Amino acid sequence: MIHASLTQDSAGRLVAYRASGHAGYAHSGKDIVCAAVSVLGVTCVNSLEELLGIKVILKGNRDGLISFSLPIPLSDDQMQHAQLLMSSLRVGLQAIAEEYPHNLTVSINGGKNHDQA
Repeated sequence: MIHASLTQDSAGRLVAYRASGHAGYAHSGKDIVCAAVSVLGVTCVNSLEELLGIKVILKGNRDGLISFSLPIPLSDDQMQHAQLLMSSLRVGLQAIAEEYPHNLTVSINGGKNHDQA
């Protein structure tokens, strides 16, 4: 199972992401859940960097793990745009978790809210 977590700061802004594990939906190279989760995470990192010019703090990107956080501080404009991308990541992950609950869990930690999807 893949365990994905998003971290909120004290203001409720999404500031970090971590996903680890293997979905176990299908054999390696054929696992659509793993592929979907990987694409969402990598696309978020690439979009933050290429579209917004935000150099994320990449803590891990290897087999079965991706982990990154936003550099703090960011300008108000950068943070606002980053929140749109991070929220898109959250929406995508939660949609996959609804369809494949035995292969992906999503949690949101910290901040004001403690949601579990």
